[in-house]
Amino acid sequence: MDEVAQAVANIKKEWDQSILQIQEHIKSIESCGTSGRGTEEANSLPRLNGAAQDTLALLRSLQFKLDFLAQQLSTEEEMQSAQLTLEFWKEQYQTLRSSLRNANLQAKSNIRKAAQEERELLLGGGEESTIRRRNLQTKVGMTSAAESITESLRRTRQIMVQEVERSANTLATFEESTGVLRKAESEYKGHRSLLMRTRNLLSTMRRQDVLDRVILVVGFLVFSSAVLYVVSKRIGLLYLQRKIIAAIKAGSAAREIDKEIQGVGDGMNGR
Repeated sequence: MDEVAQAVANIKKEWDQSILQIQEHIKSIESCGTSGRGTEEANSLPRLNGAAQDTLALLRSLQFKLDFLAQQLSTEEEMQSAQLTLEFWKEQYQTLRSSLRNANLQAKSNIRKAAQEERELLLGGGEESTIRRRNLQTKVGMTSAAESITESLRRTRQIMVQEVERSANTLATFEESTGVLRKAESEYKGHRSLLMRTRNLLSTMRRQDVLDRVILVVGFLVFSSAVLYVVSKRIGLLYLQRKIIAAIKAGSAAREIDKEIQGVGDGMNGR
């Protein structure tokens, strides 16, 4: 089991414990005023409601934590299970709020009845009524002091719960920011590797371009040399050909002259 799944399991366990606590608080509120001590129980009702409200706040915080962790579970099946659990918790939370409201209504009704009975008893005469009033005043003073201390402790506890929730939210935000930074770092490394490969490719292309230029220049020089060679050879052959033709023509003219001279000589000898 990974860390996220373990954290979800711990939250579910804490939820079950908190459900048992708030159910006990609701039962205590609902039974408030049924023991015949209406004034004392009326003074303890805010303390019981404060404890119940603290537990409801804790349940609300647990819902937030489960909703946050559900998105980080490793498998789709676990995520769906966590979402179903969260929906069930929301329904259970609303049911508990309704039960707490009904319990307060029942407690107020019980306290009114108990207070009416005490009033009738206190207004009656006799030593029992006097002792009852004195005991009641003493208990009321002690109860008020205890309620004041309890209320102060409850406010302190509520502030601590709020600070813990704020710290948890800050930690969750910090973890989310850390994840974003890690993702950005991974993307940066990927882009850096791509840039390195691109730079190497550009260097290779530059070298290939220089090599191609050298090959083109060398090829052009070779081609030019070949053309010059062919032209020069062609010009030399034409010159030789002209000399030969001229020589041939000169030889033909000399033979014609010789024939004419020989013809003239033959004529003169006949005479």
